[in-house]
Amino acid sequence: MRFQGRVYRAHNPQWSWTPLSGEGARCHGGRFNRRGIPALYTSLNPWTAIREAVPLGRRLQPLTLCAYEVDTEPVFNAQNEYQRAALGVSDADLSCPCWEAEMLEGAVPSSQALADRLIAAGHTGLLVRSFAAGAGVDDINLVLWKWGVSRPSLVVLIDDERRLARGSQLT
Repeated sequence: MRFQGRVYRAHNPQWSWTPLSGEGARCHGGRFNRRGIPALYTSLNPWTAIREAVPLGRRLQPLTLCAYEVDTEPVFNAQNEYQRAALGVSDADLSCPCWEAEMLEGAVPSSQALADRLIAAGHTGLLVRSFAAGAGVDDINLVLWKWGVSRPSLVVLIDDERRLARGSQLT
């Protein structure tokens, strides 16, 4: 599927000067990317982005909230039962509640294995519900593994006032 629309990302201010880098995810790994693979974790709603960045029960720390315009394809839509069935994607592959512990033990969590399969199949990203604590069925994320300055993987930071000018351009 093709995804066109606005997405949001709340991230650690240490990456605020490089809001298009995916470097934090590359360094640490994430639910849908192994260490060493950059990923841009975004949400379709700014509140979902904040919920993703501030795990329930932790104190709120400073965040940088950014908005992006995206036009990319193909995106695997995990909300679509037909697409999931075609690739044999289970709820457990998506939610993978112990992904971080498994990754730290040296295992490959099922969510990262799914991402590997999707990347190998040429998908630029994954549209998937949020699994952050307190998230509802309408809290949706777009995880990107490929993005750039042109189609088919266009991502443009919205920064009309050039507040993040030092890192707002892709190289």
